Amino acid sequence: MIRSMTGFGKTTANPGGRTVNIEIRTLNSKTLDVNTRIPSQYRDKESEIRAEINKVLERGKVDFMITVDSDSDTNDFIINRQLASKYYTEIRQMAIEFGEKTGENIISDILKMPEVLKAGREAPDETEWAQVKAAIAGALELTEAFRIAEGELLGKDMIARIQLILDLLLKVEPLEGMRIGNLRERFQRNQDEFLEKTTKVDKFDENRFEQEIFWYLEKLDITEEKLRLRKHCDYFIDTLNSPESNGRKLGFITQEIGREINTLGSKAYNAEIQMIVVQMKDELEKIKEQVSNVL
Repeated sequence: MIRSMTGFGKTTANPGGRTVNIEIRTLNSKTLDVNTRIPSQYRDKESEIRAEINKVLERGKVDFMITVDSDSDTNDFIINRQLASKYYTEIRQMAIEFGEKTGENIISDILKMPEVLKAGREAPDETEWAQVKAAIAGALELTEAFRIAEGELLGKDMIARIQLILDLLLKVEPLEGMRIGNLRERFQRNQDEFLEKTTKVDKFDENRFEQEIFWYLEKLDITEEKLRLRKHCDYFIDTLNSPESNGRKLGFITQEIGREINTLGSKAYNAEIQMIVVQMKDELEKIKEQVSNVL
């Protein structure tokens, strides 16, 4: 079962009445490349998030994003109580030393001190994080389901194109016999023309000439290439239908298929076979494009 590297998943969590959105988008890549956009309150959970992504998605370019709806987070802030308490103690102590009163607005004055009051939220507690983590797991599951569905479509398309290559190969066989016959006729015609023009007929070795023709025709034989091409195509389909998603392996097999198709073309010496080879190459290129997106 093959899986595509293209995927999408989106979920929402509502911890404490706030709305937290999780969104994942994936594209094809030779390795796992994870880009994250995480609000400050969840930043310390990034390594845990990346570990989950690595475990589920394996490979591809991954864009992971957590957003918190602004309406639900407008009044969130952080008070550094420890720092505020220190300011308060120091101010009270100075007031005593200088014989001054601290005044009624001491608390509001302390809140204006640097680093005491910050916009944003503190790190989530365990209950909140459990809800967000569950939403992340759900988004990963949706992304994986998307990849599987895309993989099924890719698989059907590639099988159809492999079958088309095999159908084109069947069209080569009747042309192959004609090709050999035409080559023999051309060699014979050239031989006759040569014998008519030369005055040294007694030195012409017809047996040796026949042997050379036989060797040349044997070199142009494409029986093995056709056999290997069929086997590579069958192997491609078997790998496609295996329980694992073998994108890299499928890529290697397409290279072998391409090698046999190219050899067919170089040995063809026939315009119709060459046209069939071009069609095979066109289908193979489309398969390669699909394979590049297989996990």
